[in-house]
Amino acid sequence: MKRILLSFIGIIILGIVLYFSAIYYITYSEGYRAGKLVKFSHKGVLFKTWEGEISQGVSDAQTFTFSVEDNEKQVIQKLQDLQGKDVKLTYKERFGTFPWLGDTKYFVIKVEKTE
Repeated sequence: MKRILLSFIGIIILGIVLYFSAIYYITYSEGYRAGKLVKFSHKGVLFKTWEGEISQGVSDAQTFTFSVEDNEKQVIQKLQDLQGKDVKLTYKERFGTFPWLGDTKYFVIKVEKTE
């Protein structure tokens, strides 16, 4: 009985570890977005995360919201410097996110200034 209980607990722990690993490491999609950087901020109450938004058109409906991980120092600095400018973002989309990583599933890994 004790062996069955320990096996069951081990399977549950393994499932949880696999779930969190899949959410963090497996990329659902990768791509590019371009537009005017209208917002970039460090926000949150319990977990401070970097969040931003680019405008891709004339209306407010054509916006792209994204997150940046804390370890992407160069990307954070570039986004702060390019506030209000036209940018091209390279991002990766995950299946989900964790509260300490960001609000969105889209994580910017590279930023370039466009003309």
